[in-house]
Amino acid sequence: MQIGFLTIDWIDILDILLVAFLLYQVYKLIQGSIANKVFFGYIFIYAVYLVAKALGMELLSAILGQFMNVGVLALLIIFQQEIRRFLMMLGRSTSIRENAILKKFYTPKVAKESITSIQSILDATKVMATSHTGALIVIEREDDLKKFIESGDIIDAEISKRLILNIFHKNTPLHDGAIIVKDGRLAAARCMLPVSESGTISPALGFRHRAAFGMSEQTDAAIIVVSEEKGEISFINHGGIFRNMSVNDLEAKLTDYLLKV
Repeated sequence: MQIGFLTIDWIDILDILLVAFLLYQVYKLIQGSIANKVFFGYIFIYAVYLVAKALGMELLSAILGQFMNVGVLALLIIFQQEIRRFLMMLGRSTSIRENAILKKFYTPKVAKESITSIQSILDATKVMATSHTGALIVIEREDDLKKFIESGDIIDAEISKRLILNIFHKNTPLHDGAIIVKDGRLAAARCMLPVSESGTISPALGFRHRAAFGMSEQTDAAIIVVSEEKGEISFINHGGIFRNMSVNDLEAKLTDYLLKV
């Protein structure tokens, strides 16, 4: 296809569409964050560089060219979190569980013990919501949470309502941070989670919710948050949140997500 002095074929069109798609995905990842301004600033400088090069401004294009060379390395450092999230998103989209044909032959990794432990978690959550006891509970699904487990105090105990309530009691040394459930057992308490820097999170949500969002951005874990201020129960996974849930709604959502193929 001839447009003026340009010759465009289907490969060129595909190339443009792929670049547009990648730029859109990058924009979605950094939307609302500080990195958003840095990204558009870099795009502006690159546009100026292209204009200067096209107009034959050798000095300006040489200076900006050096900046662009160093800028690529700087972008890798600045956007390391966003790049990791982007690669994780690609990895999940190409996994067996996301393939309509292969997922029929896929068996979830979630152990039966994880399902039987849900009732103890739900009972404890109901009590903590009533008493306005803040809590952060992470349940492993497919992604390995070993590094987060090692950040806390290893417990490796059978899950019970009383154990969870005791851990999150405000006067106990283990109440800060999250508990992590792995293979139906309480693996660790006082675990440190990555805090999300997304600007799309409601200002009304506190540190526990931001930590839950950060964990959901990096893993496929199921996360339960109990608000200390309102006694509100929230369920968070894959960067999405369900707020002000009843225990019955939480049970349905949690069971469905853990058993989802």
